[in-house]
Amino acid sequence: MRKRTAGLIGAVGSLALASTLAACGSSSNTTAPLSNAVDVRDAKHPEWSKFTFTIGDNGGDGSQALAKLTGVFDNAPYQVKFARFTYGPPLVQAAASGDIDLGSVGDVPPITGAAKDYGFKVVAVNRSLTSEQAVENIIVPKGSKLKSAADLKGKKIAVPQGSSAHGLALNALRSVGLTPKDVKLTFLDPAAGATAFNTGKVDAWSIWNPQSAIAVKNGARILVKGLPPIDQTSSYYVASDTSLKDKTKRAALTDVLKRLSREFAWAVKNPDQYAQALSKEQGIPLADAKASLAAYSNRVTPVEQSDIELEQKLADAFLEAGQITKKVDVKSIIDNLLPAGYDSSKLKVTS
Repeated sequence: MRKRTAGLIGAVGSLALASTLAACGSSSNTTAPLSNAVDVRDAKHPEWSKFTFTIGDNGGDGSQALAKLTGVFDNAPYQVKFARFTYGPPLVQAAASGDIDLGSVGDVPPITGAAKDYGFKVVAVNRSLTSEQAVENIIVPKGSKLKSAADLKGKKIAVPQGSSAHGLALNALRSVGLTPKDVKLTFLDPAAGATAFNTGKVDAWSIWNPQSAIAVKNGARILVKGLPPIDQTSSYYVASDTSLKDKTKRAALTDVLKRLSREFAWAVKNPDQYAQALSKEQGIPLADAKASLAAYSNRVTPVEQSDIELEQKLADAFLEAGQITKKVDVKSIIDNLLPAGYDSSKLKVTS
């Protein structure tokens, strides 16, 4: 375990870190589907052997379980570990401090992190393969009389502060001419938000899957879907400035990202195993994991101009609404690790 683990816990708090750092053990199964899938030339870098990369796992995305299942890091000339976070803002903070090297977050955490001058960069995009599938929603309890976003005026909305769900809430209000001052935003982490929602202490909850899917399965209703033009369906990989500025470490980190994208490409083609991985990491029933599986079906690509424009628009909306106090120049936090044209959905993976 890295010596900085204690610092990580102190920096982001016990709510953010759901599990301690754990080494990604090599698969003992010699037939692991991706154990030899990466170009052997990428595995022959003795100068990378001194590195141990910590990957931020945002909310149990299956990355750690998939790494062991697929063996994608088996022939890597470096070690990897995983750190679990319950939502994005603390993950960005950990990347800035160097406690993690790479991790995926929603569209808002890079904005709120940049507004606080955290030292990190956005290095890639996780794009939804199903454009009609919302990754997050604003939901209301069974029996609620609220019918549209306009009905949220004067109501209490639970939302994880600085998260993508915060962005959804802000944009949903803006779409009907409302501002945060017209509602009662109650900033709660996902666990506390679930409690408040289930006990009737809030009127609505802006939250991602699987929490949204599980709540709907149990009788809740979707009030606002997290779909364009109100919301993005993409998430973003962030990396520490420290790792990116070191030429050798940067090259190795690019390899880490490619392997992660390969394991997720495999997962999309093997939904049963993917659901099992999500169930294991999130501690939820397999049926609930399957219900939210579509929200995790993504392809990894470089950041494009259209992404920058969407993020800039969102950053400006946050500033206008008083949710951040400093203007963010999104271009200044972009540093692509992947080559132009890279698309993980086009990778050849065995099933």
